Amino acid sequence: MGHAKTFSGNTMLSEGVAKRAQTIGLICAVVGLGASFGGGLMGGSDELHHQFYFSWLTAFAFFTTLSLGGLFFTILHHLVRASWSTGLRRIAENLSMNIILMAVAALVLTMGFGDVYHWTHIDPAKDPFFAVKEPYLNVGFFTGRAVFFFVLWTGLAFFFRSNSVAQDSSNTETEAAVYNHKMRKLAPLSMLAFALTLTFFAFDWLMSLDPHWFSTMFGVYIFAGTVVALFAVLITTVLWLTRNEQVSPDVLTVGVFHDAGKLMFGFIVFWTYITFSQYFLIWYANIPEETGWFIHRSHGGWEKIGFLIAVGHFALPFWVIMSRHVKRNRFMLGVAALWMLVMHFIDLYFVVMPTHHDHLHFHWLDLTTFVGLGGAFLMGFVFWCKRDAIIAHKDPQLTASMGYDNV
Repeated sequence: MGHAKTFSGNTMLSEGVAKRAQTIGLICAVVGLGASFGGGLMGGSDELHHQFYFSWLTAFAFFTTLSLGGLFFTILHHLVRASWSTGLRRIAENLSMNIILMAVAALVLTMGFGDVYHWTHIDPAKDPFFAVKEPYLNVGFFTGRAVFFFVLWTGLAFFFRSNSVAQDSSNTETEAAVYNHKMRKLAPLSMLAFALTLTFFAFDWLMSLDPHWFSTMFGVYIFAGTVVALFAVLITTVLWLTRNEQVSPDVLTVGVFHDAGKLMFGFIVFWTYITFSQYFLIWYANIPEETGWFIHRSHGGWEKIGFLIAVGHFALPFWVIMSRHVKRNRFMLGVAALWMLVMHFIDLYFVVMPTHHDHLHFHWLDLTTFVGLGGAFLMGFVFWCKRDAIIAHKDPQLTASMGYDNV
């Protein structure tokens, strides 16, 4: 632990930095969404339309998990009453607010629901295996769950961020502590709700792409990748804020940066454990309904993506990020964080795209949908960042966070 420090400096994101970031986001959104909707959805063949929806689903899943990661971090911070992460809290809160944007993105998929989810065309009377799932896996119930998930996530994101922002107006530490107590009180129930809804979101939107396949570990697998991506975003955002002198390194210290790196490393290992366990148990049991998902991804070039994920999502970052020196080096950890975001996208691509293509196939819509949604996501994130203070500067725990360091 270091000596006690006090917060001083600017609390708001400067207009110039915010404008540059939003301009980049706007350009990406206009170009990416324009190309995706104009070239993929409005014109072309039915095959191009199908490709659009699968590419959109992959990008949608990627950016939705980033927002959900922000919500998870916010809830966890209050649940365990952490102090070291106080400087990162507002960043996570701003990420979580993009759930609203992702709800809009989900509406786009409803236009091609039947193109993506083949179970909408299955007759339960002719498919006894699907007949067991049909009471759960039907359009009406799916839609109801989706609405419930996004309403719940949006409500939680608003609750925690609004109370966090209200805390910024506190005049005394006692008054500020009231808001912490209020958020901590709801954190246990929020975490339970988050765990259940994320799990069933993964089942509904991703696992049901193959309605005959099932894995009880799939929700945890998506959760593990979500948290890895979250810490990667936190690390890159800290680099952006400190490099542009929006937040002093005395606030987002090397100790905080180091801990974010340690947690990213830890969840990389956790993701690997869950991913291997899922594969090993299905391989060992050798049940046709389960093994088909992996068999399909072991041929036609998809095995190359699987190998890339094994190396790039575990073996390479494991040996690189393990070093204490790497986790305390802003440039090297920043590169590692960007790499993990790339691998998170490839991991989700490996889940979604083999459902549409028997053989490995890249399409320009994969890029344009990602760029378009990514630009909109960046604009939304910066909007929330500049709306209020970028740091929860009235939180009594911030001084402890500023004095924190790893030894």
